[in-house]
Amino acid sequence: MTVESTTVHVGLAERSYDIHIGSDNLPTVGELVAGLEDVTHAILITDSNVRELYGETARKSLSSANLQVDIMTVPAGESSKSTGIAEELWKQLLSLGADRKSVIVALGGGVVGDLAGFVAATYGRGIRFVQIPTTLLATVDSSVGGKVGINLPGAKNMVGAFWQPQSVLIDVNVLQSLPARDYHAGLAEVVKYGVIQDEGFFSRLENNVGLILDRDPEFMRDVIARCCELKAYVVENDERETTGLRAILNYGHTFCHAIEACTGYGTYMHGEAVAIGMLCASRLAESLNRITAEDTARQRDLLEQLNLPIDLPADFEREPMVEAMKKDKKAEHGKIRFILPSRIGHVELVDDVADALALAAFN
Repeated sequence: MTVESTTVHVGLAERSYDIHIGSDNLPTVGELVAGLEDVTHAILITDSNVRELYGETARKSLSSANLQVDIMTVPAGESSKSTGIAEELWKQLLSLGADRKSVIVALGGGVVGDLAGFVAATYGRGIRFVQIPTTLLATVDSSVGGKVGINLPGAKNMVGAFWQPQSVLIDVNVLQSLPARDYHAGLAEVVKYGVIQDEGFFSRLENNVGLILDRDPEFMRDVIARCCELKAYVVENDERETTGLRAILNYGHTFCHAIEACTGYGTYMHGEAVAIGMLCASRLAESLNRITAEDTARQRDLLEQLNLPIDLPADFEREPMVEAMKKDKKAEHGKIRFILPSRIGHVELVDDVADALALAAFN
């Protein structure tokens, strides 16, 4: 099904860019990249899974735009967000003669986007890149806003940069090829936007679970566009996390990152850990009398309807989680900082929370 395209603008002065959301528009990437100023060389960075599905389509489009095209492929999975893989890519860029007329094209999910963006930000003190997200989570979150980075052992996204893409190209039809688990995991970030910024959007999600689970192209185009609009507003007003506004995007993520670190990256998909983390944060807010049990239940019910996990296994050891949260890059001097909801559509930064309450929120 082909749906009409829409564009979301991210206004950041000289770093502004557009997010192009449509269907069957992946073959236009060559035109998009060639339209950038003084570009002769496109370097496609993708993973082993996505290359099989969409690599040739992207390569043909870039080649037809009279660009020199090279492809670099990394193993699929979170383990590729590492210093070792980044170093390999830097070396390959050097051997390919990448320079200021080169553009990295990140074709893949959040791992590829974060890694390729980080490599772009650091190689030659920064070269341009374009995001083509192929997972729902990446389309609504990691591909927009300029946060790029890699992991250290036990510390997610600890090495990184702020490096805005030149453009983002989203093809909603790509969502049709996602395995069910990947698609459902991305929905956690969609729900997050409703909780932190837009109660009306949250209600629309509650009322259209069937269309969401059916991956209806028109409805999902609108969902993705709204998520991008909400994130663009935050990024435009706090690009580098200097005012505190951008911190709201981390709702559920302090718990989430601890879950990922303590269970081992890959046990839970990022979106699955976000879903559990959001409910932990809402339970913590409840214990502090900041939100009603009804609003926590609305989140739980929606996440459950979207086939997301809502709790850790009963026998999983919770105690190491608090220490892991203290290592989160948002912590200050070992003090955990939480984004907690006060109602659906609004969250606040809270940093005076007893460890015992944080631990209890995991249960």
